[in-house]
Amino acid sequence: MEVLVDRIAGLDVHKETVMACVRTPGENGKRRQVVREFSTFTGDLLALREWLAAEAVTQVVMEATGVYWRPVWHVLEEEAEWELMLVNPRHVKNLPGRKTDVSDSAWLAQLGECGLLRGSFVPPPVIARLRDLTRYRKKLVEDRAKETQRIQKVLEDAGIKLESVEQS
Repeated sequence: MEVLVDRIAGLDVHKETVMACVRTPGENGKRRQVVREFSTFTGDLLALREWLAAEAVTQVVMEATGVYWRPVWHVLEEEAEWELMLVNPRHVKNLPGRKTDVSDSAWLAQLGECGLLRGSFVPPPVIARLRDLTRYRKKLVEDRAKETQRIQKVLEDAGIKLESVEQS
C-alpha cells in the first residue's frame, strides 16, 4: 500500500501502560519501526511526548479504549506539531491469531500511514470542560431531586404529609 503519512505513531493505550510504535522512512525505501513502552504516569507521558517530538512525528493514532486514552490525549494535545487521531476500536480490528501490544501499536501505525483510519470527534479543551461542567450540574440536580423525595418519604412515614399542606 502507498504510504501517505511519512512519520506516524500508533499508540496502544492500557490502564497502566502505553505501547508506542513510530514508523518513519528508512534505508532502501523500507520503513523503520521503533517500539517503546511507557507507563501512564504523567512523567512518562511527558517522556512519550518528547520522544514523539524527537522522532518528528506528524500524526499520532490511538484507539478509544474506555477512559484510558484521555490522560494520554491531554498530554499530547498540548503539542501542536502533530495531528492527533482517536479511532474506534471496531474500525481497526486486527487479524485473528496472536495479538500483542506491540503488534497492536504497529497495526495502528500501519493503517494510519496508509490513510485507512478515520478519527472520531474529540471536542476542543474549552468545549470538553463545558460539557463536563454541564454533566456535573445535571447530576447535582438529579441528586437533589432524589434527596427531596427521600426526605418526603421519611416525613410521610412519620405521619407528616407536606405535599398535602396548602401554602397561603
